[in-house]
Amino acid sequence: MSEPTDNSQGSESPAPEAASAENPIQSALEAAEQQAAALKDQLLRAHAEMDNLRRRSQRDVENAHKFGVEKLLGDMLPVLDSLEKGMEATAGLEGDAAKAVVEGLQLSHKLFLDTLARFGLQAVDPHGEPFNPQRHEAIAMIPNKDMEPNSVMDVMQRGYVLHDRLLRAAKVVVTKAPE
Repeated sequence: MSEPTDNSQGSESPAPEAASAENPIQSALEAAEQQAAALKDQLLRAHAEMDNLRRRSQRDVENAHKFGVEKLLGDMLPVLDSLEKGMEATAGLEGDAAKAVVEGLQLSHKLFLDTLARFGLQAVDPHGEPFNPQRHEAIAMIPNKDMEPNSVMDVMQRGYVLHDRLLRAAKVVVTKAPE
């Protein structure tokens, strides 16, 4: 009769071993799932960072193409100003030779402006517009009853923008209310 006692002990004994065997497997499974979730999160973050880096690089390349000529165009503006001053100086000249010089200056000026425009340069001529300190540089303020106060009365030097980025502010005379 001692056999049934052994069987009862034998049957109880495997049950705790199976339970203890399940706990390490269960905990290992949970640890693996946590590690998989962490790795998935890491992967998603890496993909997002790569997408951001790709967009940033693309934007930097586009800006380099757009604004790579900014310094060159800025250095060309005094040449353009000199052409315009030459046109102003020769405007009143008489005679065939003088007309040929004026016409040559005008054609050179137009060609130069067209070339600069192909690179995205645009003139800012704010005559009569409200004064904008982000695009204009006030040289003087003059009382004028015929114009709105704080508007551009005269443009001393045109400004230029390159793809909507200010390259040179326009130098202007601004009106103020008469005293």
